[in-house]
Amino acid sequence: MTTEQNPVYAGSTDLAVEANELAAKKYGDAVPGVNMSTDEDGSLKVTLMDISTEEAAHSVGKMQGHYVTIESPGLRRKDTQLQDKVATRFASEFSAFLTRIGIPKNASVLVIGLGNSSVTPDALGPLVVENIMITRHYFELMPGEVHSGYRQVSAVAPGVLGTTGIESSEIVQGIVDRIKPDLIIAIDALASLSLDRVNSTIQIADTGVHPGSGIGNKRKGLTKEILGVPCLAIGVPTVVYASTIVNNCIDMMAEHFKQMTSKSGDILGLVGTLDDKERLQLVREVLSPSGQDLLVTPKEVDQFIEDIANIIASGLNAGLHEAVDQTNVSAYTH
Repeated sequence: MTTEQNPVYAGSTDLAVEANELAAKKYGDAVPGVNMSTDEDGSLKVTLMDISTEEAAHSVGKMQGHYVTIESPGLRRKDTQLQDKVATRFASEFSAFLTRIGIPKNASVLVIGLGNSSVTPDALGPLVVENIMITRHYFELMPGEVHSGYRQVSAVAPGVLGTTGIESSEIVQGIVDRIKPDLIIAIDALASLSLDRVNSTIQIADTGVHPGSGIGNKRKGLTKEILGVPCLAIGVPTVVYASTIVNNCIDMMAEHFKQMTSKSGDILGLVGTLDDKERLQLVREVLSPSGQDLLVTPKEVDQFIEDIANIIASGLNAGLHEAVDQTNVSAYTH
């Protein structure tokens, strides 16, 4: 998960595009130092975002670096053709991302599946690792038999501190010291500000990852500064806070009342005059003391998490290995 540098504007989100949307409301337009481009074809939307200055990073509340966000709300309708399309686009965007940040085609890669496999919304990382095409042992044991177009890839799901007693970064550091990969790719579940983006959005970032940061449970990070190896983060939002849902409901009620009556302001009273940040803070002040600001996930999360994990694993296999066709990626790995 990405690091929140300014919680006021980053909110309860790991998504750079959401944090930028919040910050843009303050500036009334684009945030200085944030460069964005968007490609949309109806069924999916791809946003490339660069946070190029320290001032922009502080304003947005996300680390300085490169971000790619792929959004496809239709993924939650169990559309297999769309899943294949997203996997294909993810492979293409990921491959381009590696080129963009200067990762050579023969770089060895260590994939880290962060999260708890026993907790469904947090099981994304371990599920992706199960379906990654592992090749390092072939290079080690029979290098003459490895065809061109493949690179060294290894993977591990280190578990969580509560079950292992060891920080994920400490486990990864030991592996890095031993096998010396050229690149680390960390897969993790994220938190979002929007239910529409849950299990339907993929973020790629070159800022590394801090496990648990999106739910306020910050752990020692997996970053280039800590591990000495470039670290990419790939994540999917699987949860939102109850306070976020309540805040969004107030917005929807306000719009509904405006369509129904000219006295919508009287109905909502003082709450209707608050901006997003103030209203969200108010809702949290009400819910948090009673322990009701819960993390919420859709009831179909079991199927969603498996589908999105397959999409990411299939896309990574194609993006990491030139021998795998990137133009027609199947999201089914079994």
